Amino acid sequence: MMKKDIKTDPIFYRRFSPRSFIKKDISKDDLHALFDAARWAASSYNEQPWRFLIGRKNQSSNYDLLLSCLNKNNQKWADQAPVLILTIAKKTFSKDESPNRHALHDLGLAMGNFSIQACKFGIMIHQMAGFDIGKARSLFQLKEDFEPVSIVAIGYTDEVKSGRNRKPLDEIILNDDASPNT
Repeated sequence: MMKKDIKTDPIFYRRFSPRSFIKKDISKDDLHALFDAARWAASSYNEQPWRFLIGRKNQSSNYDLLLSCLNKNNQKWADQAPVLILTIAKKTFSKDESPNRHALHDLGLAMGNFSIQACKFGIMIHQMAGFDIGKARSLFQLKEDFEPVSIVAIGYTDEVKSGRNRKPLDEIILNDDASPNT
């Protein structure tokens, strides 16, 4: 339940991960704006370790290859999305090839930016962990330094979500001094 005195932007409450998409393409300009929002995410040492492999339905072979990497349950609904992307994290720093233990965190933040920008356009995304990582690595000839993280279905939906919930703030904030109840 949301407290009335919390000043969170309402866009965060509208975001959800649909499992159905309508037949409506995403313009190239809108898609570029989503990636631009991702590009501006903060990252450790400004490394920007995120990479995205794009597949547009009926426009590139990447789409069918990405779809083939998904597990059967995700394939059942994801093939409705006009765009699929593979998110990838570069696991080492470019400056010296030392391990970047924050690469997944940074990719997550980039996808947070992507997700909220999408929501502002009325576009929804559904990130999926249910895919064959080895197959994706092989099909797209990814170097060992690049870790496939998720496949994302992107599109417009007429699906309505109700009854969504989140853990209360006092359950996720571990420092009593920061708890909303103190």
